[in-house]
Amino acid sequence: MSIKYESVDHHLKKFIQLFSLKIMPLTYYKEELKKTASSLAKSGKGILAVDESTKTIGKRLASIGIENTEQNRQAYRGMLFTAKGLGEYISGAILFEETLFQNHSDGESMVKKLEKLGIIPGIKVDKGLRPLAGAKDVETFCSGLDGLVERASDYYAQGARFAKWRAVLQITADGCPSKLSLKENAWGLARYARSVQESGLVPIIEPEILMDGSHGINQTASVQEEVIKEVYIACQDNGVYLEGTLLKPSMTVQGAECSEKADPQKVAEITIRTMERSVPAAVPGIVFLSGGLSEEAASVYLNLMNKIVRKANWNVGFSYGRALQHSCLKAWKGVDIAKGQAALLARAQANSEASKGCYVSGSQPSSDEQLFVAGYKY
Repeated sequence: MSIKYESVDHHLKKFIQLFSLKIMPLTYYKEELKKTASSLAKSGKGILAVDESTKTIGKRLASIGIENTEQNRQAYRGMLFTAKGLGEYISGAILFEETLFQNHSDGESMVKKLEKLGIIPGIKVDKGLRPLAGAKDVETFCSGLDGLVERASDYYAQGARFAKWRAVLQITADGCPSKLSLKENAWGLARYARSVQESGLVPIIEPEILMDGSHGINQTASVQEEVIKEVYIACQDNGVYLEGTLLKPSMTVQGAECSEKADPQKVAEITIRTMERSVPAAVPGIVFLSGGLSEEAASVYLNLMNKIVRKANWNVGFSYGRALQHSCLKAWKGVDIAKGQAALLARAQANSEASKGCYVSGSQPSSDEQLFVAGYKY
């Protein structure tokens, strides 16, 4: 006779998992993981990335003359999470740990604010980039695997239902990414993905190819294809449940210093070709990062990608940070909630339309300012 655990609370469930060798946590969570991933990858919606570290959000606030205090960070994120109608365009929001456990100034939790908008809360779980011993000077690995299953369980109890982990690879003239870097970062992403699935969180797998460098778009495509293939080999080795995951890759673009700029149509075509060659059909959604592109370029490229007939049925959406927040932050200026929210909603609607292939360039207020930062760190 099988036992039904649907009504058992989270902590009791974890107790049962720990003390019953016959119950596998991932097996328990499979249906929930699949449902959450599908909800995050819903057509016409994308993810708002607001998982900047305290140091990084401090730089953003400083750009508008605002001091980096907890109260000001609370005010900014509270402005974002109370934008009426945001849930029409945004399916999930990636939070920094401070925000997941933070209350709005009115006393209600930030998680509750998101839930009221119909937005699924997520959490950045990595502990940042570290130098990779034995590799080239610019190469790193992503830290944070120790204790991750337990941390993820705490985040789940707090209301998070998905997670993000950012691995970074760079293309250089002297042979980066090295085989060591490729394998280490792919393995780290797979270990992270399996670990958080054990605690009920959908992993967003993010192997970012930095825009730094002078390489052309074809070299980016070749490297990115190899990286993503390696990631999914590692995921297979670790028993990651692909239907309960999302991929967050870079768009396939040339290096920021490359003299030959690919036009938007070529970027869209090569990006989709790269995904078709490397991403399993079982993955429900690909949510692209903006990676330093301007707000308008991030929307235009995504729109063109969604006009291309694809071999796989993954939803092609967005998980943008700077490309959703840049104009919003400048409009808010620390005080003007209405203008800040209007700017956020404009870019959210633009990218929602782009994820359906029906965005008209210039139809929503946007910035063409390049948001590229060399060696970008969160």
